[in-house]
Amino acid sequence: MSNHRQGNARPKFALGRIYATPGALKLLERWQQGAHPFLARHERGDWGLVHPDDAAANEYAIGQGLRIISSYMVGAPEPGREKDVLWIITEADRSATTLLLPGEY
Repeated sequence: MSNHRQGNARPKFALGRIYATPGALKLLERWQQGAHPFLARHERGDWGLVHPDDAAANEYAIGQGLRIISSYMVGAPEPGREKDVLWIITEADRSATTLLLPGEY
């Protein structure tokens, strides 16, 4: 398994202040999940559902001080519904990380 899916035990970058949009909070509440497991995956380099090209861009971004984005499925897929996806974006200057829904970007 490649590193961008598996992640490392140690954080690869600082998250800065953590923010979450109302939609992200509602999604996590709906599935009775906390933000911490997703943030831990993000900071360890497990980029979740992102395309391999975006995963490679994240690896480059770590060393170059660019924005980093991850995408994770929350909860179990339900028949007839799109899967619930949570994005996490860390700003280029590492001052902040935001949890949000794709439609809130």
